[in-house]
Amino acid sequence: MKLLITGYSGFVGNSLCEKMCNTHQLHLLGRKDSDCGVVFKSSIDKDSNFSESLTGVDCVIHSAARVHVMNDDSVDPLAEFKAVNTHGTLNLAKQAVQAGVKRFIFVSSIKVNGESTTGRLPFDATDHPVPEDPYGISKVEAEQQLLELGEKTGMEIVIIRPPLVYGEGVKANFASLMRLVAKGLPLPFRLIKNNKRSLVSVYNLVDLIKVCIDHPNAANQVFLASDDHDLSTAEMVALMAKVQNKPNLAIPVPVWCFKLAGKLLGKQAVIDRLTGSLQLDITHTKNTLNWSPPYSVEHGFELAAKSFRKNS
Repeated sequence: MKLLITGYSGFVGNSLCEKMCNTHQLHLLGRKDSDCGVVFKSSIDKDSNFSESLTGVDCVIHSAARVHVMNDDSVDPLAEFKAVNTHGTLNLAKQAVQAGVKRFIFVSSIKVNGESTTGRLPFDATDHPVPEDPYGISKVEAEQQLLELGEKTGMEIVIIRPPLVYGEGVKANFASLMRLVAKGLPLPFRLIKNNKRSLVSVYNLVDLIKVCIDHPNAANQVFLASDDHDLSTAEMVALMAKVQNKPNLAIPVPVWCFKLAGKLLGKQAVIDRLTGSLQLDITHTKNTLNWSPPYSVEHGFELAAKSFRKNS
């Protein structure tokens, strides 16, 4: 089977290539060189011509995106996100239809559902989308247009919504927290133990994507992805300490102190992510595909720590 992978040089795309390069013919769409397949250099936008890269392809795995950033200084962030995540995605999908591609897998985001499940049940695949930022809006619009295109043309659409993805080479907030734990300093997170957050290791996410390539029940479905083992902030810090062979020196600062500090400093969103919940119910994913995450949370944390030590 021949696959087209976009975003192959990114965090998820790189792991996809490593997993697929020995079992599938790979066409890679992006801007960097790679030894994993045939590279077609192109940007993802509404005007690009993807016909050459789509020749003979059975399934597209579209993981390229303009990614979410905390402090976006673009003049019009929504337009910037939509240019790639919505218009670029639809252009690629339309050309995939013309090329006879059978299935189009879109790596979306749980931000389509919203930002928090504090005080409510976990998100599931049937929830009405409530995106709260330009990134989430661009993703939900892409999802809706893909599903409409699939209905009209018969190309099978598979949508996967992951939460925070971690593993070897992870960056951003996960890496920052791991770096703090590695210093062996007391951290004020011991009492943040009543929240729950879903994560997904890149290894579990790639395994799910691999299943979706040809599973008959995956067609025209939306799947949420996680490790199926949610953690509180306190549990996350404790596990980071364990896999790095560091003492867990977390100290008991009341949660209300964090919330007050967030309000005074104008950092409520940051504190909400630290103290609040974001849970995914992946029952539909497991039942529909007869799939369970094959790797434990500790496995993913250990590999992230190993990579962190190497790079440090």
